[in-house]
Amino acid sequence: MSHEKFKTCIDTCNECASECEHCATACSHEKDAQALAKCIELDRYCADMCRTAAAFMSRSDEHTSAFVTKFCNLCAEICNACATECEKHSHMEHCKKCAESCRKCAIECNKMGNVFLEN
Repeated sequence: MSHEKFKTCIDTCNECASECEHCATACSHEKDAQALAKCIELDRYCADMCRTAAAFMSRSDEHTSAFVTKFCNLCAEICNACATECEKHSHMEHCKKCAESCRKCAIECNKMGNVFLEN
């Protein structure tokens, strides 16, 4: 399989990682950053996972597809957890945008998990 087949998901993961990093930084500068600790933590986990999933998809072939499936499914799970937490703080624009990006990424990663399972 060529990584070009997964370009949409790779791009979505990279965009989500960027939004998560921005959200974590913005949350850490809020007046009550301590109350946003879980949000910041999930943002960082999500950003790392999205980058890793994108890397695995970029180097995917018939020998690594099982690993990619697992990474994409886990990425979707972490993205959904991050989105749920950010939605609790959606009055802040950075959390709102992060949640939207995470939901979009989870959808794309779930698609990839299914594509790899079908092949």
